[in-house]
Amino acid sequence: MRFAYLGSGSQGNGLVIEVGGSRVLLDCGFTLKDTVFRLARLGLSPEDLSAIVVTHEHDDHVGGVGRLARRFKLPVWITHGTLRESAALLGGVDVRLVEGFRPFAVGDVLVQPFPVPHDAGEPAQYVFSDGAVRLGVLTDVGESTRHVEVMLSGCDALALECNHDRDMLWGGPYPASLKERVGGRLGHLDNASAATLLAALDRTRLKHLVAVHLSQQNNTPDLARQALSDALGCTPDWIGVADQADGLDWRNV
Repeated sequence: MRFAYLGSGSQGNGLVIEVGGSRVLLDCGFTLKDTVFRLARLGLSPEDLSAIVVTHEHDDHVGGVGRLARRFKLPVWITHGTLRESAALLGGVDVRLVEGFRPFAVGDVLVQPFPVPHDAGEPAQYVFSDGAVRLGVLTDVGESTRHVEVMLSGCDALALECNHDRDMLWGGPYPASLKERVGGRLGHLDNASAATLLAALDRTRLKHLVAVHLSQQNNTPDLARQALSDALGCTPDWIGVADQADGLDWRNV
C-alpha cells in the first residue's frame, strides 16, 4: 500500500490510497483542471482511480467531487448525512452509501469509516488497509474521542490534522466567531491537541506520520513538526507535512 496527497488545507484536499491495481481518492476540493494536474504530478490520471470516498460536505473536501465523478464515471462513497448536505453537487453521480460506519472495500482497498466531532452533517474519517498494514486519516475534528484513539491505535501510517497553533489563531485577524468555530469542539485540531492525541495512541507499528490540513494563516510547518516530534520523541525532520500547493509525494507503507 502507498499513499500521496494532491494537496491539503482550507483551499482544497485530496488523498490517494493505492493497493495493487485499486486507487481510492479521499475527498476532492479542487477544480477539475487542477485535480487532473495534481494527479499527473503523481503519475496518475483520473482514469486510474477506482472510486472517491468523502469525509464531509465542506467545500474544501467535496467541492470537486461531483465534476470529477461525473466526467470519469467514478462511484462516490458517502454517509447519509453528508449526501443530504451536498446533494446539489452530486446530481448524476453513482452514489454508494456508507451505512452505519460499517467497513467496505473498493477493489483491493479495505476501508473502515469512523465518526468524529465536527460541524457537519455526518462526518466520517477513515482507516485504509491492504489487510496487512493500515493508514489512519484524521482531519476536520474538533477534539479527540476514545473511539478515535481506538481506531487510530496500531496504525503503520498516520495523516493527522495540525490545523492551527492556538496562540496564532487567538492572536490573529480572524473575527471572534470564526476563532471560536475553528478552535471549538466541533472545529479543527490544534498542534498541541494533535500531539496529545498522538501520545495516547499505540504507536508501536508507526512508520510514517504526516501533519495535514495546516492553516496557512494560523500555523507553520515548523510548529506542527515540533509539536508532533515532542510527543513522538523523534527529530522534527522525521515528520512529514502535506501542504496546500505541493501536497505530499508517494509514501510506501
